[in-house]
Amino acid sequence: MSESHIILCPGQGAQRVGMGKAWFEASPIAAQTFGAADAVLGDTLGAPLSELCFNGPADTLDRTDVAQPALYTCAVACYQAWIGDEEIPLAATAGLSLGEYSALHLAGALSFEDGLRIVTLRGRAMQDAAESADSSMVALIGADEAQAVAVCDAVTSESNELVLVPANFNAPGQIVLSGHSKACARAVEIAQEKSLRATALSVAGAFHSPIMQPAAERLASALEEVEIKAPRCPVLSNVTGEPHPMEGDDFSQGIKQSLVAQLTSPVRWDACCQWLASHVEGAYHEMAPGKVLSGLMRRIERSTKVTNHDEPS
Repeated sequence: MSESHIILCPGQGAQRVGMGKAWFEASPIAAQTFGAADAVLGDTLGAPLSELCFNGPADTLDRTDVAQPALYTCAVACYQAWIGDEEIPLAATAGLSLGEYSALHLAGALSFEDGLRIVTLRGRAMQDAAESADSSMVALIGADEAQAVAVCDAVTSESNELVLVPANFNAPGQIVLSGHSKACARAVEIAQEKSLRATALSVAGAFHSPIMQPAAERLASALEEVEIKAPRCPVLSNVTGEPHPMEGDDFSQGIKQSLVAQLTSPVRWDACCQWLASHVEGAYHEMAPGKVLSGLMRRIERSTKVTNHDEPS
């Protein structure tokens, strides 16, 4: 593996029952990673993490507080099993939303244990924030950023008590809005009036919106106790679509502030992938589970081939 590699880590929504099991069975290193996660978390999720990943049930695995540590652990186990005993050259790492923590760990900025504890707290805090407000998300298909903002403005101009904001810029023509359930329902109607396709999403709540502010505050407090080291390669920030700071007196604080801001800011995955395509060279690899990021890359930079590692080849 002498050429440089660009590692992509999936976010929430990629989870499924059975995730990581093939890697666990094929690789002692992957098994060790799942075992370490089980040891750190114990029964705090109601059952060992590995058991929830491999056997579900799906409604438990889909919970925000379970899916996030599960996805983090699965991506890391996949990476460790794939590289084996080698230390491969990394050109960059990036992860969609929750996947940004996996990316930071793989780049050496965050220990596995610290990352696991933080994403577990993050998932719990986001679940709690979601349950405290009647909120949801809506996918806009075929819209650009200006059209997405126009839909949000049209909804919130009708009631200043409603929150509706762009939450995910996933790929050209694929934008997700986030806010109160009433605002999301109205957004579907307004989008149709503007000849845009809109689909309500089955999610716990309004992620990446101001409704997540209580979760952001809990995350900020927890991150104060975490050591962030200088990453050994660029790690893309979902908030800016550009790399996190890698050096300087306050690089660690800058990364933490960006991770906190991510909870209430839109995820700019489209911009992250465009930055990678124009600034670094290397072979692209999507870690387990799923093939979501490979699909998004085909919409963002069609000429960029991504090798998927959902299961051992």
